[in-house]
Amino acid sequence: MSAQNHQNNPLQVAVIIGSTREGRFGPVVADWAISHIDGRDDMTADRVDLTETPLPSVFPDFTRPLPEEVATRIGAVATRLSAADAFVVVTPEYNHSFPAPLKNLIDLHNEQWHAKPVGFVSYGGLSGGLRAVEHLRVVFAEVHSVTIRNTVSLHNAGRLFDAGGRPTDPASDHAAKGMLDQLAWWGGTLRDAKLTNPYTA
Repeated sequence: MSAQNHQNNPLQVAVIIGSTREGRFGPVVADWAISHIDGRDDMTADRVDLTETPLPSVFPDFTRPLPEEVATRIGAVATRLSAADAFVVVTPEYNHSFPAPLKNLIDLHNEQWHAKPVGFVSYGGLSGGLRAVEHLRVVFAEVHSVTIRNTVSLHNAGRLFDAGGRPTDPASDHAAKGMLDQLAWWGGTLRDAKLTNPYTA
């Protein structure tokens, strides 16, 4: 599919806010990432905030019928993940890794991730969340996703944004564009490939 056709049929990108902690900085980072997507012709964003779509904290026994409330909550998120052509995961770093609710989201779904690209926007202290991203790469490989090589890593993120949620360092905007350019290439390529040759796990 040509670049022009991608503009006529933009990629659906689910932007996942991985932290649910009180006082989290994730929504500021996610809204900034979404502003970059909104400025493109080849993508549209769906903001998936795990505090607004609470999944069960205890992993369900899928060998038995799920309680209606649990099935409804999982199904609502699954529908949004299925509709996505690509993902951007916004994650902090907790104890050298990523948040438990994010792992729960990944584990509660399977085919929704298959043969789709995942880009990362990480934030934290000196490490900028990079160790969380490295752990996530292994996890997403297990669910047949393709992780984007270029990431956006925000070191000491609280100091990088002004009161309006805008980054004070132009390098952050440059990094976001580079990651999204790669995400667009992989997202379009994989979507086109699955139309002619459906993916099997």
